[in-house]
Amino acid sequence: MLLELVKIAKFPRSPWLAQVRTPFGGTMVRWCGDTTAEPGKYHVEWTVDEDIAWGRNAKPAVGVGPGVRTGGHCVVLRGRLNLTVDGAAVLDFDGTQILLDLADPVPEGVAGTWAELFIEREKIALHPYEL
Repeated sequence: MLLELVKIAKFPRSPWLAQVRTPFGGTMVRWCGDTTAEPGKYHVEWTVDEDIAWGRNAKPAVGVGPGVRTGGHCVVLRGRLNLTVDGAAVLDFDGTQILLDLADPVPEGVAGTWAELFIEREKIALHPYEL
């Protein structure tokens, strides 16, 4: 996914965090790239390091379409939730696929719907790459 890096910051007892903007919202998440990276456009891969539990950190989306925003100490990602054949899930986030581990199976009828994930910002990471 191509996004705009606004700035990188380090706070006490936290990893390096990046403030980022996308066409559908912005937030601050863990940065796994060069900590001296300049503001600008970057291609990134998103990873989520938390098991997804429907009703706890995953819920039906309010609205449709991709979205990202800050929700307190959490990042809220909105996308289509799809299931894999091996029991995991994938969030389709504006064409970017984010692989998710499920704590429990999702309820029947959830696959293919718009969902929102509420993940602590230190448990979502951006990994920049070059094309």
